[in-house]
Amino acid sequence: MRRVQLLLLFIACAFTTQAAAEYPDHPIRMIVPQAAGSATDTLTRVLASALSDELHQQVVVDDRPGGALTLGLDLTAKSPPDGYTLCMGPIGALAITRHLVVPLPYDIQRDFQPIALVARGQLLLAVSPATPFHSVPELIAYARQNPGKLLNASSSNGSPGHVGGELFKLMTGADIVHVPYKGGAPAINDLVAGRVQLMFESLNSIAPFARSGAVRALAVSGDHRSTAFPDLPTVAEAGVPGYSAPTWAGVIAPAGVPRPIVDRLNAAINRALGSPAMRQFYATVGDEPAGGTPEEFAALIAADSQKWGEVIKRAGIRLE
Repeated sequence: MRRVQLLLLFIACAFTTQAAAEYPDHPIRMIVPQAAGSATDTLTRVLASALSDELHQQVVVDDRPGGALTLGLDLTAKSPPDGYTLCMGPIGALAITRHLVVPLPYDIQRDFQPIALVARGQLLLAVSPATPFHSVPELIAYARQNPGKLLNASSSNGSPGHVGGELFKLMTGADIVHVPYKGGAPAINDLVAGRVQLMFESLNSIAPFARSGAVRALAVSGDHRSTAFPDLPTVAEAGVPGYSAPTWAGVIAPAGVPRPIVDRLNAAINRALGSPAMRQFYATVGDEPAGGTPEEFAALIAADSQKWGEVIKRAGIRLE
């Protein structure tokens, strides 16, 4: 009986090794849990082109928005673990939404295999030009003296901008009202028009408006200044010591993908991040190239999930 088990194990390993050696032999699908034109979609399309060159197979982007980012992830989790279905997982989907949608139709640790971190980004704290605020301390002082009068727009409930704004409120004691929108574009439009007064939004989305002066940029949310706005302080530098709300996105796959395929994908993504197209993308939007191992990406997901879970609990955030 022992010999039969060893023989079956040997045959299974042989088939896995052969499949990995031939991988990929047909196009790969890259699911995006957000709509076409979103920051995550834009990043994915640039990566897909560069990754296609590395793998010598087409990588097809498949946008599956909805369900507070859960529809695309659920489809990924339930796909065959053969390396032909991947997903671009933003911080919202992997570290934030899991604390807001209960029950989830999947388990982040159990049902996904991290492949590689692709980009590190930041939120921009911007205010309407109709406001008198030219610094973070001025904004905080007004919010404290006028509780409930400032409106903070976000692209949606549970978005990085939403929880980043809640962390700002918790750390400053400012009473600011959150106003969720169905997407970043209408929220930015209302910020430009002065219907709302402030917003924490992805640099990828709001940078053009800040550069044109349509909105007034006050600070960036990360641990260091952005290359896209080197003269802007971080929120921490601007008067909220310890504040940190960076963003990120990376490629995941269904759990169970053979390790040789995981390694092949990880190496190809790390090479693709250095392509001219990816370097131009990073320079344009202010994101930073990431890369690294699957284990490093898994550790980041776990650490940020714990952080934002605590913020969500303290702020009493609920999906409306």
